Amino acid sequence: MTVTKKAIPRRTVLRGFGASLALPLLDGMVPALTALAKTPAKATPRLGIVYVPMGAVMSEWTPKEAGASFTMSRILQPLTPYHDQLLVLTGLDNEPAVARLGEPAGGHGRIGGAFLTGVHAKPTEGADFEAGVSVDQIAARQLGQQTQLASLEVGLETSGLAGACDVGYSCAYVNTLCWRSPTTPLPMETNPRAVFERLFGDHDSTDAQARLAQIGRDRSLLDSLAESVGDLQRGLGKRDRQKLSEYLDAVRDVERRIQKAESQGARELPLLDRPTGAVPGTFEEYAKLMIDLQVLAYQSDLTRVITFMIGKELSSRTYPEIGVSEQHHPLSHHQNDPAKLEKLAKVNTLHASLFGHFLSRLAATPDGDGTLLDHVLLIYGSGMSNSNLHIPHKLPILVAGGAGGAIKGGRHLTFADQTPLTNLYLTALQAVGVRTEGVGDSTGRFTELSM
Repeated sequence: MTVTKKAIPRRTVLRGFGASLALPLLDGMVPALTALAKTPAKATPRLGIVYVPMGAVMSEWTPKEAGASFTMSRILQPLTPYHDQLLVLTGLDNEPAVARLGEPAGGHGRIGGAFLTGVHAKPTEGADFEAGVSVDQIAARQLGQQTQLASLEVGLETSGLAGACDVGYSCAYVNTLCWRSPTTPLPMETNPRAVFERLFGDHDSTDAQARLAQIGRDRSLLDSLAESVGDLQRGLGKRDRQKLSEYLDAVRDVERRIQKAESQGARELPLLDRPTGAVPGTFEEYAKLMIDLQVLAYQSDLTRVITFMIGKELSSRTYPEIGVSEQHHPLSHHQNDPAKLEKLAKVNTLHASLFGHFLSRLAATPDGDGTLLDHVLLIYGSGMSNSNLHIPHKLPILVAGGAGGAIKGGRHLTFADQTPLTNLYLTALQAVGVRTEGVGDSTGRFTELSM
């Protein structure tokens, strides 16, 4: 570690032609006395939510053994390399998603509205929707005071909030999980270009033509910052130069993939203040690109709170790449048909493998005294278990990452009946340093996650 007389400010941002680039945590950002003691930079925990729709085939999801000696189930097999950084939680309930007497049949709307809020969503197909403040936004109110973006909401399917998507329930309950207030849902950003520009683009201009012209010049973000990057690198120690080089390589790779997808797209960009360029041709390419953007957002500390919807309730997506030509939602009403259950398990396993990619990228990214995986707390799961009956009890839920030492992985934990999912959220908020008295229907914090 190189000790300089003047530490680099943590919030250093490089600026170039219509672009800005936040930096990852470098040793040169550590106060001089800390550097002399050869103590790596201390990182801040981050919070992430990863949602998969319409439950799981629970017989293929739930490990047979409890405790530290559990073996990965079929669906969780792609996560085997991260066994020791993983908690499998069995028995948590999304009780606010249960229908009340006389309510409409739309189970998916209730489930989506309740998942991160712990609040029973108001049945409506109009604009008078109402749920509660979601756990990500509770975190964003505090953690977001120290970052450029309070939170980031990312999805892989269309995310309009108007109209009715489920029987008796607004699209707001299906197409997003994130609620800034009980009446203010936040849309999920589904386009890689828009996410990239939100992180690194020109925030001074909202003119659509100007943005399209910038894309048309095909000028790399890093090319526009070359002089600033060069000046910075010359003043860094060897370790920081390597760390910065790896970060810049990741940014360039993501930018290249976005440009490739746009060049292959058949549709033109509409005249919007956030252009919606083409997405990659396959679902897996698309998902991995969006995951890598999230890793960059964490790495550069542009945000510490991200919600990622791999799919939404009522999803019509098909998965021909794994031999599943049926739409996900109709397939989820399997009626215990072995053939349908087998295909549904394949979909569940594919989603788990994408989460595995997320974990691998986090584990490969240095951050302070460890990696991003050491410092993040990710909650992965769904708002129902048995999708055939829309059952919001005994949910498929995982926790990954160390939250800066607050979480101890490598275990399958089972909880008593009627344990609220929101107790996990209350515990997670505490682990990442967010103070709050409660979340939705929470009744208390868990002690088991750190023991």
